Amino acid sequence: MKRAALQAGLSLIELMVALVIGSILMLGVVQVFGASRATYQLSDGMSRAQENGRFAMDFLQRDIRMAGHFGCVNDQAHAQKTPSGLSTTFASSPHPGLDFNLSIQGFEAKGTGPGTTVTISSAPETGSTEFEPALPAQVAAATGNRIAGSDILVLRYLAPEGVPVTAIGGSLGEPEFTFDAARWDVLRSGVGDPGLFGVADCLHTTLFQASAVEPGKVTFAAGAELNASTFANGYTEGQSYLHRAESIVYYVGRNEFGGTSLYRVRFTAGPDAVLGTDRQEMVEGVENLQLLYGQDRVVDPAKSPSGFIDRHHVAADVTDGSATGTADAWRRVGSVRLGLLAASPDRAAAPEAVEGNELRSTGVVYSVPADGRYRATYQTTVALRNRLYGN
Repeated sequence: MKRAALQAGLSLIELMVALVIGSILMLGVVQVFGASRATYQLSDGMSRAQENGRFAMDFLQRDIRMAGHFGCVNDQAHAQKTPSGLSTTFASSPHPGLDFNLSIQGFEAKGTGPGTTVTISSAPETGSTEFEPALPAQVAAATGNRIAGSDILVLRYLAPEGVPVTAIGGSLGEPEFTFDAARWDVLRSGVGDPGLFGVADCLHTTLFQASAVEPGKVTFAAGAELNASTFANGYTEGQSYLHRAESIVYYVGRNEFGGTSLYRVRFTAGPDAVLGTDRQEMVEGVENLQLLYGQDRVVDPAKSPSGFIDRHHVAADVTDGSATGTADAWRRVGSVRLGLLAASPDRAAAPEAVEGNELRSTGVVYSVPADGRYRATYQTTVALRNRLYGN
């Protein structure tokens, strides 16, 4: 007797139903994976942009605050005296890296003031010359990778940490300063072979290039490479401090990978050596820097500053009441309002900006490329603590 064959396998309809259910489940898994990946990219992009913005602001704020620092007395107070209490041994028309009569100086990228729109390029061009006032040739050469549409800031001051002068030898015009050799690392503050210094008491400050330097001793000679004159003022041991002189430039430039970064150039010279530059890439992902300068209510150089800041200008409009861009005008700058645009280094699944919700900083609207990078703006106002009223 034959047994009836039992049904085996799947029918076509059952197979089709299983395929549909499996496809739906796989589509859901792919959607979840895609959303998770986009969320991770956006979160990572945000954290990188925020980190870059925080570091850039920290570097800028720290150095901007030091503008006007020339020891016991700031440059504003020195300038009120006749003759000025601030002097140098450099040429009367010095290299911009040695022009310590201008402790802070800005250069405005043309067409980027408040109320304008700045277009950010995914492939920025370098070497722009569109600045007001015009960039000095030496600053332009030192910032050769600068990009268009971003401001430039120059700062010159004495390093915050100095060492007491314990003895002074030599002559009035060509002194030799002795200090505690154990504090040599404090004086050089990370610079390998410093040669630019300033000596200060509460009456005078003189900036100079050393002819010879060793732990515990800095020697001056009028014949050193950058010196054009002898000391005009005498100093007393126990009442004077020796500082390293700083001359730096901040700007946004194109880096070796084709992106943009915040850069700092230091003008530096060893003892009895020519002036050179040291370019440092500080923070990657910074795409634009905008600066406004807060001036004292009293801009007349014949009058004492009031300590009250009631206006912020672009660099081209910093005035002493009769002319713009003069040393007297820049001495009345008491604050800097800075804004920057920072981007994630990689695509971050960031949504495109919509009209009315564009990125803005210091009154500037940014038009950014649709490249998926996360971008954010950062803005703050920095007081020049050495120019606060009473200092």
